[in-house]
Amino acid sequence: MPRLLEYLQQTWPAFAAWPISIRYLIVSLILATIVILFVSVLVLFLVWWERKVAGRIQNRYGPTETGGKFGWLQTLADGMKLIVKEDIIPAGADPILFTLAPCIILGSSLALYAAVPFSEKLVVAPIDIGLLWLIAFGSLVVIGILMAGWAQNNKWALFGGMRSAAQIVSYEIPGGLALLTPIALAGTLNLVKLTQMQGSFLKWNVWPWISPFNTVAFLIYFIAALAETNRTPFDLPEAESELVAGYFTEYTGIRFSFFFLAEYSNMFLVSAVASIVFLGGFNGPVLPGPVWLMLKALFLVFVMMLIRWTFPRLRVDQLMSFCWKFLLPLSLACLIGNAAWALI
Repeated sequence: MPRLLEYLQQTWPAFAAWPISIRYLIVSLILATIVILFVSVLVLFLVWWERKVAGRIQNRYGPTETGGKFGWLQTLADGMKLIVKEDIIPAGADPILFTLAPCIILGSSLALYAAVPFSEKLVVAPIDIGLLWLIAFGSLVVIGILMAGWAQNNKWALFGGMRSAAQIVSYEIPGGLALLTPIALAGTLNLVKLTQMQGSFLKWNVWPWISPFNTVAFLIYFIAALAETNRTPFDLPEAESELVAGYFTEYTGIRFSFFFLAEYSNMFLVSAVASIVFLGGFNGPVLPGPVWLMLKALFLVFVMMLIRWTFPRLRVDQLMSFCWKFLLPLSLACLIGNAAWALI
């Protein structure tokens, strides 16, 4: 934001004479529009890509009809279908909470992109507490899920919302501890500085970063990210054998698309965070920084897709036991171990 504000003030003299509040508002709207367009196009690609991956795993082709041989336009056609569908609010639902819930979930997901550095200069909000920003705004999703489950006046949606909230809150703890593990070496929450400290793995100056505890913490965070994004084998809030579609059972049309958009947006986001904190982020030879970050994040998204179409879902008691009895103690051990590694 500061760089864009400075650029507009230098190239547009009339803009510099406006009140500072108006200038900040205009810059914020421009950046918000860019983020929304980026996420929209990205989600269209990810949905198409997952359909192709699922098709290959299941020995079929996936989308082939709309958009030529590879079905490029199939996801766009589905998006248009959701937009023009009738928007239904159940008679017994709370209309205010029913309307706000998908907006909160999607809005919190989009707000997280403000702190993601695609390069040293390509970042919406280069704040010093970028990692804390991601953890804090990521927790707002729970509020939207509880609102959605309660507002529908549907017991199955309520059960799905409660189950999803318990799942996300539980896995946020080992996931957050796993993210803090590299901080014991870096000593900063600034994501740009955190990435710069890792450098390139072809250089000798990153030897302190190659800690065995970082490797285990990366695996813990990736597992927790699967649970927080409701991906198989942790997609219990959407268990069709028990709760149909879970906390968004009664949602239709554009409101349903908000949940769908947020889920795939969060898939890329958690993969980008894993790439920044553990895999060097935008560092890499030859190619530009943003390209490296996209490649690393998309590779992790691809792994998520493979896991979804390979493994069955767990039972809810297995999911919670795995978090509290295994991941949480292991993440604490990694954090303490990395602190000792930094001292040594």
